[in-house]
Amino acid sequence: MSISFIPQLLDFILPLNESRPILMTYPGYYFVDEERYFVYIFSHSIVSWEIAMTALIAHDCMFMTYVEHVCSLFAVVGFRFENLMCSSSEKEKLVNADLDVIYKKKIAVIVHTHRKAVKYVKLLESTFTIPFAIQILIVVITMSVTLLQIAQHNDDSNILELIRYVLYVIGELIHLFVLSFEGQKIIDHGIEIRNKIYNSSWYKVSKKSQELLILVMMRTLQLSFLTAGKMYIFSLESFMAVLQASMSYCTVLANFQ
Repeated sequence: MSISFIPQLLDFILPLNESRPILMTYPGYYFVDEERYFVYIFSHSIVSWEIAMTALIAHDCMFMTYVEHVCSLFAVVGFRFENLMCSSSEKEKLVNADLDVIYKKKIAVIVHTHRKAVKYVKLLESTFTIPFAIQILIVVITMSVTLLQIAQHNDDSNILELIRYVLYVIGELIHLFVLSFEGQKIIDHGIEIRNKIYNSSWYKVSKKSQELLILVMMRTLQLSFLTAGKMYIFSLESFMAVLQASMSYCTVLANFQ
């Protein structure tokens, strides 16, 4: 648990006749004299938080990179479906039979790319579902407890402690919102493919090619999404549900006081 270095700095800038107390960011128990071993405790807290934050940022950045890659695959598939009939080749306009074969090959390539994107989403979901389940559980518990501390804070003289709790809640909300927003992007890009097919010139292709397009549209009805522990779906709707759950748990904890 980290310790604030501000009192030691103020002793040099604005010295008082009495020593300032050491402010704990969060209560920590080291079973030693905190003032005597302040430098060691402070160094330990700084290194620990730096390692934890670096690991968390690296994990989330890697996850966001994968999500953006999946969204780009869905965007490419949608663009190709929407511009399926666009061609600058004059040879394709000569024989309708050959033209239909070309369209079938194009659709087959696009369907293969779409299957790769869906398979990639499933791989991401199976890889990150357990770590994100642990994160969601920690966020709900800590946010509920922190909100309870904010609600029960009635010491007007200790405004820094209240600000610390508020900033902690804001940080958790931003982190959860970013993850939920990335999950919502995957859902939206997957649904958008159906709209791209509908907006294309599907009526110009043969009946067999239209059947292939229908199969793709039916597949897009099965949403591609990411979950945490197979329970929490990363979306903006689920983000609001977590906020409501945290507020509910905070109310329950307050009633036990």
